[in-house]
Amino acid sequence: MSFALSEGQVIAKYDAHFSRDSLVRYAGASGDFNAIHYRDDVAQQVGLPGVLAHGMLTMGTAIQPVVDFFGDPGRIVDYQVRFTRPVPVDTEAGADVHITATVAKDLGEGLWRIDLKVTLGEQTVLGKSQAIVRAA
Repeated sequence: MSFALSEGQVIAKYDAHFSRDSLVRYAGASGDFNAIHYRDDVAQQVGLPGVLAHGMLTMGTAIQPVVDFFGDPGRIVDYQVRFTRPVPVDTEAGADVHITATVAKDLGEGLWRIDLKVTLGEQTVLGKSQAIVRAA
């Protein structure tokens, strides 16, 4: 299957909600039981505002709409991000992360760069978030 893409095309918009339960499930799946991801007191003792989402949870969630659009995780040939801000997860409200995936550049030979804008409110939480995808 081949995809007709054009630079500037938005291929996905996705809102992800992280709850404290999400963090517990991710901790169990990943084996990352660092207490800053589930205990406010520990997070605050190390200078954080409270419990934070796992960086890899945020990163994995951000790429999922791209995987869904192309229908095959094997089409993602490279994926890189910079962690620019933590994602605090409130006890009651959780955290809502917004993801927009935009076709950025035709790299030739069926490869395209997809840029991801990943925000919490008005703040970017993953900077320079880019995936290289084999679209043909």
